[in-house]
Amino acid sequence: MATFQFDLVSPEKLLFSGQVEQVDVPGSEGDFGVFAGHAPLVAILRPGILTIVRDGAPLKVVVLGGFAEVSPAGLTVLADVAMTVDDLDRAVLTEQIKQAETRIAQMEPGSVLDKEIARLDHFKALDYHLTGTAMH
Repeated sequence: MATFQFDLVSPEKLLFSGQVEQVDVPGSEGDFGVFAGHAPLVAILRPGILTIVRDGAPLKVVVLGGFAEVSPAGLTVLADVAMTVDDLDRAVLTEQIKQAETRIAQMEPGSVLDKEIARLDHFKALDYHLTGTAMH
């Protein structure tokens, strides 16, 4: 299978850099897969699970927002927060859900509230996927 360059960067460090066969990305408009030769695009990430396939083995990484750019050079993901599923502190995720619910309860109706509700839904979906057998 053809490979391409993939770089995963967070504000703290370069988390991954290398040749991969596939990356499944949690986009704000829906999940999408990237293979070698993918058309160029830029996408906003939603909180979710990014799956990196290298040498046929998947590596699951939790991302909590950011951007993805596919170019002729490969795929670069600039994540707000990124960590392997094994390294995720579930208490931190639970606290983020709780804080979002508190903010939402105090907000006025409008587009900002709608965006915050959508973000909360993504955090809850991530929590569900990490809790159940539905991890993809």
